[in-house]
Amino acid sequence: MIISYEEDSHMTALQKTISAERIKLRRSPVWLAFFGLPLISAFFGTNNYFMNQGILKSEWLSLWTQHSLFLCFFFMPALIGTYCSYLWRLEHSRNNWNSFLTAPVSHFALYFGKLFQGVLMTILGNAWVFLLYFVCGKLCGLTTPVPKAALSWFLCGTLGGIVVCCIQLTLSMWIRSFAIPIGIALAGGIGGLLITNKGLGCFYPYSLYPIGMRANNPNMELPAGQFLSGCVVYILICCAVSVWKLKRGEG
Repeated sequence: MIISYEEDSHMTALQKTISAERIKLRRSPVWLAFFGLPLISAFFGTNNYFMNQGILKSEWLSLWTQHSLFLCFFFMPALIGTYCSYLWRLEHSRNNWNSFLTAPVSHFALYFGKLFQGVLMTILGNAWVFLLYFVCGKLCGLTTPVPKAALSWFLCGTLGGIVVCCIQLTLSMWIRSFAIPIGIALAGGIGGLLITNKGLGCFYPYSLYPIGMRANNPNMELPAGQFLSGCVVYILICCAVSVWKLKRGEG
């Protein structure tokens, strides 16, 4: 597939790169993972809740503990890693890296086009997760209202997911393999479970998503200052490193 960045008086540089990245994802197999992995996670979480209702008596909160445990440490990091690897797949094939770097737009615009699409997929993916949570709760016969705190879980979890997206975009830029960054994301998510349990999650990027989602967190507490600081620092570092690499022209 050839994507043109030729000048167009009706589009800004950023709009052109965002549009180009959107084209790549049309009819892409990545959508199978987008819908499939959260479905699998929701199935396991709901089944675990349904089979243990004698112990899990907090209804929506209990259901969330089962959904988020599988999702945050296993499925979502791998899913975000898949998005990001796919966004760099075309540039790493044949001689497309040189064509990509010589496009008539800035290096920032080239990177931001991918970042925008990765972040958008992360937001949509998290929205799909919460829709499944609501549907599964109704299928389990829950009649009480969804906790108001769920909005905070979604917003903070999405921010933590954006951190994983930034990390994975940087890794996928440096590593030409499609599968290796996904493996790193999966290992990072599993490692996040261990590090979060030691109370050091806010310092580890793959722990920020589960912390925001309150996964494996019986008290549903959030260390807001450390969480937000960790997210901002990792996002800024990844963006700066990625744009610097593009300016050096390495691939």
